[in-house]
Amino acid sequence: MIEPAILAAIHRRLDRALAPPTIRLRPFVVADVTIGYIDDTRAKRLARFGSDVFSVDADRVELAPALKDERTRSKAIAAVADALRAEGALPGWRDELYRVAARFDHPPLLHIERGAARYFGVQTYAAHVNAIVRTAQMTSMWLARRSMTKATDPGMLDNLVAGGIGSGLSIRDTVIKEAWEEAGIGTELAARAQHTGTVHILQSLSDGLQRETVFVHDIELPSDFQPVNQDGEVTECRRVSLEEAAATIAIDGEIDEVTVDASLVVLDFLIRNHDIRRDQPQFNDLDALRYRGAADPSLNRRT
Repeated sequence: MIEPAILAAIHRRLDRALAPPTIRLRPFVVADVTIGYIDDTRAKRLARFGSDVFSVDADRVELAPALKDERTRSKAIAAVADALRAEGALPGWRDELYRVAARFDHPPLLHIERGAARYFGVQTYAAHVNAIVRTAQMTSMWLARRSMTKATDPGMLDNLVAGGIGSGLSIRDTVIKEAWEEAGIGTELAARAQHTGTVHILQSLSDGLQRETVFVHDIELPSDFQPVNQDGEVTECRRVSLEEAAATIAIDGEIDEVTVDASLVVLDFLIRNHDIRRDQPQFNDLDALRYRGAADPSLNRRT
């Protein structure tokens, strides 16, 4: 069982990190579907691209209806992203595409450069894996430290396996791909990862609005397994007890120790594993944090 003081610290940190956006946000509409949310400053910037690309008014930003299909919309958004990158407005260029749709299982409306997703506040998806080791003595968890060259959250601790779901990849494809690249977990072992549910992220950040659904997985690794990073994006792998994992996601300094995404995934495991019990005072508040990010951002914005 995790100490109450640690639970209170986890709640304080994540409650603040996941506080609803306080800036005004305009829906970003494509083919009559709201796919993102854009703040006023970015909306004004997009208006400069002209009505052939965007219709911008006080209430929303709409991709020009003349862009009628996935190909033409993606091409137009790619040109806008290139221009924004040249202006220095997209600090985290990835050369990877995200699929943008009304829902995860719906046909794509367009594809967007991963580094531009937050600029437009579009819904993105990721797969994270709690890498667990169970022995007769204790249950522990692997965490990984992100490289300082990462475009987002450099140098912070993360789940051992974590990655955005790019265009053309399924949830399972992403788990297997990231398991090998980040920890040297082979396909046969990675395929044992079990999908356990979702957590939701909603954060107003310097590069825009992060709206992400994380498909959470658990995998039990052999006690003698040693992760080995393959792609240079991880600098350290650390195996910690569940009590240490809880204390680590509670660290609330000027710079966080663990990414918000990974912290929610760890919290989710601690709840499901009954390390955080329903009879503890903080349970309901912590439980609700896992789903807060699923809310419509426009319901909380200033008008």
